[in-house]
Formats: sequence, structure tokens, C-alpha cells
Amino acid sequence: MKNKKILIVGLGNILLSDEGLGVKVIKELEEEIVFPKEVEILDGGTGAFFLIPHFEKADFLIIVDAIKIGEKPGSVIIESLENLSKATLEKISLHEIGLTDLLKILELKGKTFEKIIIAGIEPKTFAVGTELSEEVKKNFPLLKEKILEILREWGVKI
Repeated sequence: MKNKKILIVGLGNILLSDEGLGVKVIKELEEEIVFPKEVEILDGGTGAFFLIPHFEKADFLIIVDAIKIGEKPGSVIIESLENLSKATLEKISLHEIGLTDLLKILELKGKTFEKIIIAGIEPKTFAVGTELSEEVKKNFPLLKEKILEILREWGVKI
């Protein structure tokens, strides 16, 4: 993994309960672990276009978000980009544009990734509020551990 850059980006709106999952996960990871310099942790919030320069520098990408695909609320979802259906990908929104649109822009600019992983939890609610639902809270630690497992598989020493 030497000289390879990994970007872990948390997406979501922390004011809409489970929608803030991605941001909350990366914040906790950043507080709990000292990552090596090849790993960048980024609060992507609800933005999109400002993410492009960060994505362009990455060889490996982990996108952390609430992923509403019809699973039981609280279900942990870890999938590589190529294994997700187009319909599922289109549900992952950066609010300004969809994730698929952002990746197409990067592709047009000649950017490729060695691997893209989508990591998240099926949300229960997007109601106004800063607390995660009990279903999501329950598997929050499992999601963090799964992300760390991916990093270890990619050769990151943590």
C-alpha cells in the first residue's frame, strides 16, 4: 500500500437524525485512531463539488453514509461499488448531485480508483434531530470495525 492514498469520506446531514451517520462515524474514527499519512479522513457533509480535489488524490475510497436500500433499519451494508446496482447508487446523494454523477465527472477527468467501498447502515428515520435512531446506534460500533477491517485488508497499519 506504499504511496497509495486512501480517502474515507463521511456523508450526510447531522441535523436529520440517521442521515448524519456518515459524518458521525468518521468523526469518531478520527478521534479514536491516529491514522497513517496515507489515509485522509474527510467530513463530506452534504457537499459534492468541493469533494472532487480530495477524490482526485485518492487511489482507494471508502464512502460512509446512511444507505436506504430497503433492508431492515440498523442493517450494516458494506459493498464494493461494482457490486451495487445502479438504482442503489442513485439513492446515495451528495445533495448537490448524486454520487454516480460525481464519479462520472471524475471519470471524464480521467480519474480511476483501485477500489471503492460503500459502507453504511440502513437508516430508520431522517426526522429533524441530531440523535441517531436506536437501530442505527446499535450497529454503529460494528460499522466502524468493518471500516477498520477494510483498511487492514488494504495493508494499513492501525
